[in-house]
Amino acid sequence: RISISCLLPASWHFSISPVGCPRILNTTLRQIMVIGILAAAVSLLYYSLVVIRNKYGRAYRDKRFHRYLARVTDTEATDTNNPNLNYGIVVDCGSSGSRIFVYCWPRHNGNPHDLLDIKQMRDKNRKPVVMKIKPGISEFASSPEKVSDYISPLLSFAAEHVPRAKHKETPLYILCTAGMRILPESQQKAILEDLLTDIPVHFDFLFSDSHAEVISGKQEGVYAWIGINFVLGRFEHTDDEDDAIVEVHVPGSENKEAIFRKRTVGILDMGGVSTQIAYEVPKTVSFASSQQEEVAKNLLAEFNLGCDAHQTEHVYRVYVATFLGFGGNAARQRYEDSLFASTVLKNRLLGKQTGMTSDSPCLDPCLPLDAQDEIQQNGQTMYLRGTGDFNLCREIIQPFMNKTNETQTSLNGVYQPAVHFQNSEFYGFSEFYYCTEDVLRMGGDYNAAKFTKAAKDYCATKWSVLRERFDRGLYASHADLHRLKYQCFKSAWMYEVFHSGFSFPVSYSNLKTALQVYDKEVQWTLGAILYRTRFLPLRDIQQENFRGSHSHWRSFSFVYNHYLFFVCFLIVLLSILLYLLRLRRIHRRMLRNSSSTSLWIEEGLPPQKIAGPL
Repeated sequence: RISISCLLPASWHFSISPVGCPRILNTTLRQIMVIGILAAAVSLLYYSLVVIRNKYGRAYRDKRFHRYLARVTDTEATDTNNPNLNYGIVVDCGSSGSRIFVYCWPRHNGNPHDLLDIKQMRDKNRKPVVMKIKPGISEFASSPEKVSDYISPLLSFAAEHVPRAKHKETPLYILCTAGMRILPESQQKAILEDLLTDIPVHFDFLFSDSHAEVISGKQEGVYAWIGINFVLGRFEHTDDEDDAIVEVHVPGSENKEAIFRKRTVGILDMGGVSTQIAYEVPKTVSFASSQQEEVAKNLLAEFNLGCDAHQTEHVYRVYVATFLGFGGNAARQRYEDSLFASTVLKNRLLGKQTGMTSDSPCLDPCLPLDAQDEIQQNGQTMYLRGTGDFNLCREIIQPFMNKTNETQTSLNGVYQPAVHFQNSEFYGFSEFYYCTEDVLRMGGDYNAAKFTKAAKDYCATKWSVLRERFDRGLYASHADLHRLKYQCFKSAWMYEVFHSGFSFPVSYSNLKTALQVYDKEVQWTLGAILYRTRFLPLRDIQQENFRGSHSHWRSFSFVYNHYLFFVCFLIVLLSILLYLLRLRRIHRRMLRNSSSTSLWIEEGLPPQKIAGPL
């Protein structure tokens, strides 16, 4: 015999005989109903758990993918009717012109560990809200009173796109770079004062004294590093085993245990005039000398991207170095100056006229085979003819790296902390991309051996063949004859800067050369707005905390609370039903007992005790 019982507000039990299952047909309707309701409740509870697990498990697994997908496909027009959107404006005042960028972001999610989700604003045609004007702001050094009129069209352009109701809470940052850095401090101050005085009169943007400044090359490099890593999602938390992580010793907490977080990427940017490198230094650095330590202070930046200064989760130590004269065009100019001077000296000593006429040109291994070029200096013209020797070109330009014998140094003998080559990743922009992609068509993952072979073959190809390929459109659409002529030199220069200057091994395989990230050109202004608005989430977090200390639990459980409520409702209903059935059973028993007693009394007999149920 199998006994089944349940202890609820109304206890009950019944038995099933092993003699035959048909005996269950003799059970009361009440028992069948109870079994059915209980089975339904258990089934519903199981179903709820399965649904929640699948729903939230899948959501957790796809969270990272959906976040990145949103960044890749984020080309929709910005919904300016959304009252929860915030806006920010950055003006990049460069040497050749000024550009304005408008960014937007939704309310912070209230998690102090997350950063603002900043995106570039897009107009009704889905185009980024960007505008550029010329000349550069430094051109007004002698007439600073005209600067506000010069920049007014940019601000009017932004005012048309940012909703009027949001103007007073929209921060405006005017950040000046290379062109302003070379001006005397007095002229810089006069230009900034004109902006700070006139802009608040004509525009309602949030614009304080600290919102207009001349930033250093180090700041610009840090902002670029922040922008790239933010777009790549390297500041987000991860529990994914596929994500590369790095052990970090947070600055200022040497006595605490190291933390593990996503590995950030370093950036290499070679322009026409300068080359810049920026990467995170996750561990405490050591110095070979006190002089090196003093230099390192100007090259290492420590900052907290988190909204809470007491939290060290988003504290980063980044090395940033800019090398003037190491850009592709500036390097070629230095090379030509050296070639001209050495050739003139040899001619004077040997009594020759090499390079002084087109019939006896100076041989240049850094030009493609049989390519012709000219150098103009001091009213003299030197004629060049290429020999296309890539290896010889590399040997000649190696001294231009200005390397020293001191440890942990790079170009010009500048201090450079060690890079963990086995656990690092770099992105190469500008000339790193043009050198690998425009002509050689090898952009993307960099491979030193393949690049060297392709560069050698290109340099050794006759100029007439290269011109024919160019006319047939075999190179990148924006590649011109200037690129073709100096591709050999710039390939050798990029190779030497990367491997000799910055000391990356030839076997290094984690460099990606790129023009854009996720099909978007990432400006340093994105990093600037992210860094300068990092404390804004505190406002949203405090508002959330003010609404209730349990608001986080409510927001977390609201989605599936209806499942739990339904299950609890069924259990309570079942308890009430069983309780009523129990009362009904007791009531019937009492009626039977009362009926039997009355019958014995009517017959004049003493009442008999009736055995109760076992």
